[in-house]
Amino acid sequence: MAIEIQGLVRRYGPVEALRGINLSIPSGGIVGLLGPNGAGKTTLVEILEGLREPTAGSVTVLGIDPTRQSRALRQRIGVQLQSTALPLDLTAGEVVRLYASFYERPLAAGQVLDRVDLAAQARTLTRNLSGGQRQRLALAIALVHDPELLILDEPTTGLDPQARRALHELVRRFRAEGKSVILTTHYIEEAEQICDRVVMIRSGTVVADGTPFDLMGRAGGTSTLWIACEGAFDPALLARDGVTYNGPEGVHHRYATRDPAAAIVVLGDLLREHRVTLTDLRLRRPTLEDVYLELVGEPADAGVAT
Repeated sequence: MAIEIQGLVRRYGPVEALRGINLSIPSGGIVGLLGPNGAGKTTLVEILEGLREPTAGSVTVLGIDPTRQSRALRQRIGVQLQSTALPLDLTAGEVVRLYASFYERPLAAGQVLDRVDLAAQARTLTRNLSGGQRQRLALAIALVHDPELLILDEPTTGLDPQARRALHELVRRFRAEGKSVILTTHYIEEAEQICDRVVMIRSGTVVADGTPFDLMGRAGGTSTLWIACEGAFDPALLARDGVTYNGPEGVHHRYATRDPAAAIVVLGDLLREHRVTLTDLRLRRPTLEDVYLELVGEPADAGVAT
């Protein structure tokens, strides 16, 4: 296992930021931590990084206790914090070489810059890099010692869509090498696109855990069907057995159902029976955002824990 957490509690005075977290995360893949402000995501990753101590419970990362063996752990994990203070008067290559000196077996600076698509900016001062390039440089710092586990705390916050997609591709490449990634994010679509597993946290507790597909299937959300037909089709015929007709929408008839597969089977029977031709069928299932709003929402103590 890459990470084992049992009964993890973290208190700040009277406030419980984490309330008995239990998680087992195997090696390989991208695990996303989702939750509103104050859910405890940052506290959790800081404990994994050895930056904070648990109040109670046990944590091992790559078989190492982050509190007691933090120096050994840092040689094996890479961390990109929410904000990285980069030396503005050094070039990108100089920054990477500086951080490489902190590790026992670092990679060559050129190799790391190439890995994050910054080879062309090796001699560019950090102050002259774009926001997306600085984020990639921060990722290069996290990768300079070829870590087994990469922890990214909201790495795409503030990036434009193009820069965000570029960072996603870098994270996917890291996963393709058989490495592990822990990613906190406020972008639910981001978690749906790149995470193999999503852990939703609310008020310091885990309220959902699974693949994005499993979580979307487990939620009680309603799917929407848009159907367009050629011929004499009575839209009321499909409005039964848990299917609600919501009226016409252009040339389409719109329906809501919690079981779209069953609705499509019934639709097929009706089309054959009435000899009507289906010209278009569109389906929108509940998204991860729908699941998030249903299972997480906003905690009463938002903004207290981090």
